[in-house]
Amino acid sequence: MEEILIEEYNYPLPDERIAKYPLAERDQSKLLVYREGEVSEDKFYRVGEYLPADSLLIYNNTRVIQARLEFHKEAGDEAIRLIGDKARGARIEIFCLEPLEPHDYELSLGSTEGCTWKCMIGNAKKWKSGALSQPVILPSGKEVRLWAEKGEQTGNTFSVRFSWEGASVSFAEILDAVGELPIPPYLNRKTEESDKTTYQTVYSRIKGSVAAPTAGLHFTDNVLNGLRERGVKTAEVTLHVGAGTFQPVKVADANQHTMHTEIIAVPKATIQTIIENLGHIVAVGTTSMRTLESLYFLGEKWCTRNRIPDAVDSTLSVAQFEPYEKDHALSTQEALQAIVDHLEQIGEEVLHAETQIMIKPGYTFHVVDQLITNFHQPKSTLLLLVSAFVGGDWHRIYDYALANDFRFLSYGDSSILFRRSPAFEL
Repeated sequence: MEEILIEEYNYPLPDERIAKYPLAERDQSKLLVYREGEVSEDKFYRVGEYLPADSLLIYNNTRVIQARLEFHKEAGDEAIRLIGDKARGARIEIFCLEPLEPHDYELSLGSTEGCTWKCMIGNAKKWKSGALSQPVILPSGKEVRLWAEKGEQTGNTFSVRFSWEGASVSFAEILDAVGELPIPPYLNRKTEESDKTTYQTVYSRIKGSVAAPTAGLHFTDNVLNGLRERGVKTAEVTLHVGAGTFQPVKVADANQHTMHTEIIAVPKATIQTIIENLGHIVAVGTTSMRTLESLYFLGEKWCTRNRIPDAVDSTLSVAQFEPYEKDHALSTQEALQAIVDHLEQIGEEVLHAETQIMIKPGYTFHVVDQLITNFHQPKSTLLLLVSAFVGGDWHRIYDYALANDFRFLSYGDSSILFRRSPAFEL
């Protein structure tokens, strides 16, 4: 595999160019428009003017959960400190990443009997043994007690078993009551009450992410209604964004970077709509892009199998370098139709799978024609994805944004990128 030097995907990003807060009006953000080497700018509320009327806009409907929990060791343990006039133990932060038991997000968040999650633990060395606990006051005024028990360590994460008193209280209700919304670390500030609204898309509804699909933060109901009036169709997918989205590439050759795995869910009806609109697909954000492009490889698996697999859908996955391991001659329509046929045979309405796909220079796109996305961190896998989409012309886009006062990263401005045609040359 040809070496990809990550240093070639570096650029200067002064701290003052990172948007610490969103604009008061979401759709007033700046919009960079890139097509075949030409760059211009507009306001996001006019994004519909750059979409053909027969476009199919696909967005990620995931909702960010309040995934950070703070515990303190009981007084009498080591590392006691005085808070106000009360003695408290060491602060332990538990960052819930993804459910382990039940493995399904909906089942785990809806559990009223306890659940186990893969977590990062801040100050883990101070939590040598025993359960941590804290009271949780629900909006109804009811109080329950939450316990956390540390399990096995895998790399820099741990399994943590949560249990609580209180019949008919779900884990989602507990997180809503006592958890903290995990805003990106590069904002260098504490989560504020306003983030609970501004760090969610207006169409978010399926709880599970620990980071927002930020390209969608610019949309308002007015923008979406305007698109529909222009004849633009919309559809939803779900990819629960993991903390790995912020993981920088720390190796010289990006091919040596290990991508994080994320869980996706795509309704059969959405896949059928995509088939009917191939050639006109607009992905809102890199998470939608990764979901949509993963569909091709999932469909390819079914087309090459001699029988319906015994494994359930949730075991199906796309490996990091699967797109680069062989020629993929199957048409996009054939691959997507294979998924629809498989779902119909097993009587399911939604595809559930996992993806570790790494979209980087050299990738052949199968589904997405236009991408709406924010401006990403230097030396990140998301910047590699953008470069792949525009045929290596990412410098032109980012140089323009830096020279014209665009705001960067999660709360920053937006862009609409048209996939580079084979005839275009830098």
